[in-house]
Amino acid sequence: MSIGFRVFTQRELPTADVINGFKTIPAANIADCMGRLSAMNCRIRRMTAPAEQNMVGVALTVKARPGDNLMMHKALNMIKPGDILIVSNEGDSSQSLMGEIMVAYAKSQGIAGIVLDGPMRDLDTIYAMGVPVYATGHTPGGPFKEGPGEVNVPVACGNIHVMPGDIIVGDSDGVIVIPKHDAAKLLEEARKFSANDHAKLVAAQTGKADRSWVDKALAAKGCETIDAVYPG
Repeated sequence: MSIGFRVFTQRELPTADVINGFKTIPAANIADCMGRLSAMNCRIRRMTAPAEQNMVGVALTVKARPGDNLMMHKALNMIKPGDILIVSNEGDSSQSLMGEIMVAYAKSQGIAGIVLDGPMRDLDTIYAMGVPVYATGHTPGGPFKEGPGEVNVPVACGNIHVMPGDIIVGDSDGVIVIPKHDAAKLLEEARKFSANDHAKLVAAQTGKADRSWVDKALAAKGCETIDAVYPG
């Protein structure tokens, strides 16, 4: 087996109803149900037009050599509807990894989104193409096509571990990763959390939010409140 230059053709995937259940829940609410440890680094941000629903799908992972997209092209040949291309690029920012031709082809195959731990190009045309694309930035400098690399292996993208078949959720805040084996249970928790969060929002908007927790938390941590002017 050629470790470092190989392609796995199969993935274990969660069920469609679990995947689709995350489409209307804010990424922040889901992340809060995961100990706030599932969000990709903020350098990976959405480069395309906002959408009414979350970007949601399953990870098709690529471990790419910095500045090289040969294995991304192999992954494009493997896309199935609902996939989200997740590309590890070792955080390199010297070359763009993808442009409008690759995104257009990915769209034709039913891709649900693209997340690059590196730059993209052709920003103006891709922006309104209808495919959510997240990247670290953009540059006209194109990629090389030399390899090596791997497809459908564990990767790190935006400082977060991603397994092939994990559920990926993205909105205007950024991208989070949901381990596929935790997804069904998490969906139930996230739905409850989101409903509770909305109730908090309504209370905040009407000035009825209970703020007593702040003083309780400060007191528990030993903060002293002094009813006087600072003696300066």
